[in-house]
Amino acid sequence: MDLEKGEQAKLENIEEMTQAVVAVLEEKKGNDIETLNVTGKTTLADQFVLASGTSNVHIKTLAESVEEKMKDAFGIHPDRIEGMDSRSWILLDYGDIVVHIMMPEDRLHYQLESLWRSGGERRPI
Repeated sequence: MDLEKGEQAKLENIEEMTQAVVAVLEEKKGNDIETLNVTGKTTLADQFVLASGTSNVHIKTLAESVEEKMKDAFGIHPDRIEGMDSRSWILLDYGDIVVHIMMPEDRLHYQLESLWRSGGERRPI
């Protein structure tokens, strides 16, 4: 019984963190923001958050804003950051939540939404 309560609290916390990520991406004018619920479909995460930026500088700004929000609101830092140097696709790995911020052409090429759509619930923002 306690395990179920603990799991429910964890899922609620993941949802709260996901909404915080989405809010900061919206505030900083991220484009085509989507969340994918992949709970039980992969061990990589429970939620993927995807967004596009308009330039390499915009992508870096979005990523830094997400980092700052997660640190201030939840006291957490990403376990891993990929792509900060190239800035065409930055990945922020928070364990249960993975944030992908990409240039539109990279997003179109890799089509992460299509890859995970059958395995998760798509929620366009």
